[in-house]
Amino acid sequence: MDAKKPYVVAIIIQVIFTGMFVLIKAAFNQGFNTFVYVFYTQAAACLLLVPIAVLRERMEVVKLRSSHGIAKVTGIVLCLAGVLVVAFFTGPALSPVNHHRAFHTSHTSSDLTSRVTWIKGTFLKLFGDITWSLWIIFQAALLKEYPNRMLVTVTQCVFSTAQTFVVAAVAERDMARWKLGLDISLLSILYTGFVVSGLSNYLIVWCMEMKGPVFLAIWFPLCFVLTMFCSSFFLGEVIHVGSILGGILLTAGLYSVLWAKSKETIVEPCSEVNMTESAQDEEEERKPEENQRKVREDHEDDVPASAV
Repeated sequence: MDAKKPYVVAIIIQVIFTGMFVLIKAAFNQGFNTFVYVFYTQAAACLLLVPIAVLRERMEVVKLRSSHGIAKVTGIVLCLAGVLVVAFFTGPALSPVNHHRAFHTSHTSSDLTSRVTWIKGTFLKLFGDITWSLWIIFQAALLKEYPNRMLVTVTQCVFSTAQTFVVAAVAERDMARWKLGLDISLLSILYTGFVVSGLSNYLIVWCMEMKGPVFLAIWFPLCFVLTMFCSSFFLGEVIHVGSILGGILLTAGLYSVLWAKSKETIVEPCSEVNMTESAQDEEEERKPEENQRKVREDHEDDVPASAV
């Protein structure tokens, strides 16, 4: 059961992020400022994590000559192909799964998004994913030096709150845009702050500590598929064939890399056992030679003593 925990946690993380993307889209459709939104979510995460922390605290190898190494590279290529398909191939539109929206918005993304904006947004998302990947790698390195998951998470939230406040204050000086009401924007902020930045970031750190950064990162295509379905169901977003094809490629890449990681996990212990057995055999072979050498040394030490 313990071996399955990282898989369960990875899926929970993707479900949490799916809810975040749907709520964020609903809040932005109502015109909520993006800079102010980011600041509020980080501040909400700090409100959750700082008290908890106070009370409580009183890397990847690719072997191209092996089958799992080839599967790992193939999975990454499939994920990249899925991203390119989503960016450049739209295809015919499909009707929403649910015509009754859970969140009433003034417009949908399909009403306002042009082709250029779509491609630009895709590459901005790609840049964000690159920085996210670097963050995961740095997290794994940090945990080796400082394996305190709670303090690592809360420190990041505190510093990100300060940084996003400065950016939001410069970008949005109209204080009327900072007001919060009892609407979807407040729900989205609380969910992103408490559940995403608070809970899921801690789960991300735990999952990386158990399985490494690559295992965690490769699960994020699942979030894309879940978000595509939920946005159509709750927001009435139009799904295009290109998005479905991209999701299929992303999912295929996910399972390809997971298969490679499972094979890699089997091979590594076997190689360690073989190395241990060979080391023990060498040690057994050296023992007779060492015993003979000790006998000769003792004999040489006894000869002068007997002569005297």
